[in-house]
Amino acid sequence: MINKITKEKLEKYFSVTQQALDKAKLAFDEKRPSQAEDFFDMASRYFQDAQFFSQEKHDYVTAFAALNYAHGWLDAGARIGLFKVNDSRLFTVDDQ
Repeated sequence: MINKITKEKLEKYFSVTQQALDKAKLAFDEKRPSQAEDFFDMASRYFQDAQFFSQEKHDYVTAFAALNYAHGWLDAGARIGLFKVNDSRLFTVDDQ
């Protein structure tokens, strides 16, 4: 079935979101560090929720949803400049 959230697909999205978390953590806007930390904290918490739902509950649908929220927080932070990143593979920003 094409519309199924498989373990392999979920692992791919965990990897991409982990890469984005790693990049964002090193790229906080120096002028707004507390705001960047807030966005990063929300993304991290949703990522941890995704791990819990995947590993403990084997609920891939909820894990996938939590991953999307995690990455959404990272994308939003990048778009408004809280994370100084220029990687269009991991974020919705232009490569520079």
